[in-house]
Amino acid sequence: MNMLSARTSKPWYREPWPWFLMSLPATAVIAGLATAWLAFSSADGLVVGDYYKAGLAINQTLARDDAARALGLAATLKSEKGALMLTLAGHLSAYPEQLVLTLAHPTRQGMDHTLTLQHGGGGHYRAALPGMPAGKWHAQLVDAASTWRLSGVVHTPFEQPVTLSITHPPQGD
Repeated sequence: MNMLSARTSKPWYREPWPWFLMSLPATAVIAGLATAWLAFSSADGLVVGDYYKAGLAINQTLARDDAARALGLAATLKSEKGALMLTLAGHLSAYPEQLVLTLAHPTRQGMDHTLTLQHGGGGHYRAALPGMPAGKWHAQLVDAASTWRLSGVVHTPFEQPVTLSITHPPQGD
């Protein structure tokens, strides 16, 4: 009796190699479906629709930084009993009655907060602190006329005071 004829052949589905070879494309299909689900279920808030105009507006932003630098502005943020306290220091002839603070989430535009801080005298401002999840936020502080700008990074919950300053070097450097 021949050795090969003595071996009984198994059905294909009982062999390991067909399953191994089919698992490779099946894994690629599952990974592709998972990637498509992630792409459609989360919106990309980082893309600017009119990038050309956004690029042109950078000069206005840098001019606001230069105005804040000329005034020697700096601001300190801290949290006290559910309120956001801000102290503005600099060479201002008069403190503005209102300041606008934008807390922007780095990746989710829908989570951004814009707060109006009211002047309480002597460069001290106050606003109600919104409920915000813990994380990193980009803060931008401007006066009501948007003539100057300070910015910085804030980590919530507010455990320590945060200083907002001018982030760009002077124009022309």
